[in-house]
Amino acid sequence: MSTRTARTAWNGDIQQGSGRVELASSGVGTFDVSFPRRTADAAEGVTSPEELIAAAHSSCYAMAFSLEVANAGGTPGKTDVTADVTLTPAAGGGLEISKIALTVVGSAAGIDADTYRAAAEAAKAGCPVSKALAGVGEITLDVTFEG
Repeated sequence: MSTRTARTAWNGDIQQGSGRVELASSGVGTFDVSFPRRTADAAEGVTSPEELIAAAHSSCYAMAFSLEVANAGGTPGKTDVTADVTLTPAAGGGLEISKIALTVVGSAAGIDADTYRAAAEAAKAGCPVSKALAGVGEITLDVTFEG
């Protein structure tokens, strides 16, 4: 299959330093990163590993979910997926991703709400990024079926 590459150039220590993450495989962007902005409430135009994980998880999940809806006999409609990745202090020191909350709102023709929910759960289990993040303490799923 494929390999994708991102590259980060970092300069300085963790508190005063800064870096730039380049999405090298696609060439679609380069983004600033900073530890103080990573742990602050407001990102102020700077991304973080957790935001990049959220992007990866929400997009992977959306693809897996559309497959699961089709496998269940439905026709996927518009689907909005949000992934909230929470960074917290770790018990032994340092930081950890303690929780990821997936929120799915969408529609599909040809299936009911229970089948839609089952497809959502199957996508959560089968998404390659979900599998890669299996070490996260909690991954929740909230599903809203709009018909």
